Amino acid sequence: MAPILPVRAPIGTRISFGPVGGENKNSFRTRDVDEARHEIGTRYFANFMDVVEEKRPFAARFDIVDLGPLVLGELGCGADVRMRFGELGEYHVNAPLTGSMEWRHGPRGAGTATPTRGVVFDPSGDTALDRWAGDCRVFAVKIGAEALRGRLEALLGRPPGGPLTFSSPFDIASGPGRGWVRLARRVFRETLADDGLARHPLVAAPLQEALLNGLLLAAEHPYREELAHPGEPRRPAPVKRAMDAVLARPEHPHTTGELAALARVGVRRLQESFREYVGMTPMAYVRQVRLDRVRDELRAAEPDEVTVSEVAWRWGFTHPGRFAAQYRARFGESPSQTLRAAPSP
Repeated sequence: MAPILPVRAPIGTRISFGPVGGENKNSFRTRDVDEARHEIGTRYFANFMDVVEEKRPFAARFDIVDLGPLVLGELGCGADVRMRFGELGEYHVNAPLTGSMEWRHGPRGAGTATPTRGVVFDPSGDTALDRWAGDCRVFAVKIGAEALRGRLEALLGRPPGGPLTFSSPFDIASGPGRGWVRLARRVFRETLADDGLARHPLVAAPLQEALLNGLLLAAEHPYREELAHPGEPRRPAPVKRAMDAVLARPEHPHTTGELAALARVGVRRLQESFREYVGMTPMAYVRQVRLDRVRDELRAAEPDEVTVSEVAWRWGFTHPGRFAAQYRARFGESPSQTLRAAPSP
């Protein structure tokens, strides 16, 4: 690997910096590595960045937009750089438009992203770019972990039985992968435009959902086949109405009677339908959704920022001992272990 070379660009040689046309988008130019590192840290992930070869001068060019739980951008640095991120905490897609990007990610090992072969990083696992080539302009999308898992749960009609992890590579040269990148870049360009309709709330919300749904259908993960070929019979409407109510407000003190009223059926029928189509009672489903939300929050928090009790209470668990036992039974570890293992920036 080429040695790290000192950065010679002086501070303050940015071509332009800051929001352009609104808070949700940013066109950023700089010749200073620290400024580029800070911008990526602000919009994507905290990082360390070094120039590894001076074939070309460092000249970062970032165009970035925020779209709800997604951050979409086209990024390039001009010179070859090396970056380290630690654990990301969110999902991240790298789809090079030109050039190549050598990466390492947790237990998945190492690979190279190219214009035909992208990569989807999971929230867990230390992540590094050993060489982001100077000629590599990458389409980079950060996706909120809670939002993507929530969409998976809504599409499945139940909480997933295990983690949502993606496989490598992500084929972006053909099929659904290519279609997803094309769709995401169209949304990005429309949002970046000064008069872009994609920034209007009535348009932005369905576009966000379409991108989340599309990634779940395009990239490889344990639930892709189930989403692509949903089994029959489908859950009846009353069950779906009750599940949707729980997913929308898992912290709410739901009761079986209240869920039955929302589902527009009697309590007994709702209980029987849940056992038949979900495999558990309505209140067991509420508890499972809440446990998943607690885990998401503990994984995203710093150990000195919150306590397990605060998070558990926020999601409706008022009996600490019972909560701890239920958490361990579902995830195989105590909530305090999850919190202590939370990634540091």
